[in-house]
Amino acid sequence: MAAELASTCDASPSARRARVSDLAARMLSKTSKQSSDPAILLLADGTAFYGRSCGAAGTAVGEVCFNTSLEGYFEVVTDPSYAGQIVTMTYPQIGNYGIDLADTQTAPGMPGRHLGNVKPALRGLVVHDMCHVPSNWRSTMSLPEYLEERGVVAIEGIDTRALVRHLRDNGAQKGIVSTEVFDLAELAHMLDSAPDLVGTNLVQTVSCKEAYGYDASSLSQNRAFAAAAPANARKKVVVYDCGVKRGIIEGLARVGCELLVVPWDTPASEVLKHRPDGVFLSNGPGDPDAVEETYAQVQRIIGKVPIFGICLGHQMISLAAGATMEKLAYGHRGGNQPVLNLLTHRVEITAQNHGFGLVFPSLGELVPELSGGVSEHPCGSDGTPATGDLRFWVERGVAPVVSNERFGRIRLTHVNLNDGTAEGIQLLDAPAFSVQYHPEAAPGPTDAHYLFTAFMRLMDGDRDYLDIDIAKDRLAGWTFAEEPVA
Repeated sequence: MAAELASTCDASPSARRARVSDLAARMLSKTSKQSSDPAILLLADGTAFYGRSCGAAGTAVGEVCFNTSLEGYFEVVTDPSYAGQIVTMTYPQIGNYGIDLADTQTAPGMPGRHLGNVKPALRGLVVHDMCHVPSNWRSTMSLPEYLEERGVVAIEGIDTRALVRHLRDNGAQKGIVSTEVFDLAELAHMLDSAPDLVGTNLVQTVSCKEAYGYDASSLSQNRAFAAAAPANARKKVVVYDCGVKRGIIEGLARVGCELLVVPWDTPASEVLKHRPDGVFLSNGPGDPDAVEETYAQVQRIIGKVPIFGICLGHQMISLAAGATMEKLAYGHRGGNQPVLNLLTHRVEITAQNHGFGLVFPSLGELVPELSGGVSEHPCGSDGTPATGDLRFWVERGVAPVVSNERFGRIRLTHVNLNDGTAEGIQLLDAPAFSVQYHPEAAPGPTDAHYLFTAFMRLMDGDRDYLDIDIAKDRLAGWTFAEEPVA
């Protein structure tokens, strides 16, 4: 090997590059990664990253974004909310504990949608270092094997720190990842020809095609050793599937909901015919303004039955109230987003996945007597209310209320502490509330589990349904092994 390296150093520059490339390939083939094909990631602004394939061969186009979760990569890969996106994981090594198909977040209940027997909704995956030989007693296959088997293009070996900094400085943007095309001009042409995320209805690609039921009897037993027994079903809830995660379905069933999951465009009249105790609006991918069929139905349901919405469901309630949405620079994706509950003044570390957000002032004018005496929405540096930093309300300890033309008084309940964006609202004159984040912790912390309990309390008619000790509630769903008796 030393002689080979010496001869390489004595060669011409072009021959030296060829020999080093061949030598590197042969050295890599002796490691757990084995040999791999080259891959490239090209962004819409012309920035290119070169690496190695660690998934399926092919070419994929989508919006390049990043997720800051330290674990839960399989739940991220199988989250339907990532439809249309190429996800970059910021944690350096991904795949080290392999995967168990029981952890898939593809919703259950539909033929072919159980245990990951369907291609994930995301377009591609970007990591710094992919582990090809996982170590975990629950693992049944490696992440690269899963990606290749499901046809997901993935790239490793790039500087994900540089990529994430670029996206933070320049915003999320379209990109193309390929293991078969390396001509930059050709890749740029393919990228320009692809549709933008804004204006595209991705919900229809991940929603169920027909209604199905789900209750506690359908719960997986793979976590029975740690999870507390589910509550008895006592509320009938219709779930609008806009790309609902399996963890959400399970969370609702565990607190006592008997579910009927329906497609994203189910008419309100059909939902109300079932005489549900409540309606749940799920998470989902893409531009909320493009999902008019859903928020038009929500507008007809508000006031008739209790409603709880998360993520895209939060945006559906907001749009039904006539609000404006804004495209965030790079969105919130990960399991470490700090949010303040303005009602309890407790901070929640939350799991999030969205690229659009509610412009709270667009819901209506402030009601001063319910907003700490403040009569005008706070403004940004350019003097416009739309860019106001909602941490203004955090500093004052006030949950402001606006007067909405359609549904009366609406209160801001949650604010993101990183950027001051709206994270939750509560309708005061109708039984409805919503948050922009995920309460099911799949993956992520359990701080927001209390929102499932709050929904049950809302359906019970409790006026203070959001006033819950989150520390006690998040522990209620688990059991802990007792100390062995000596």
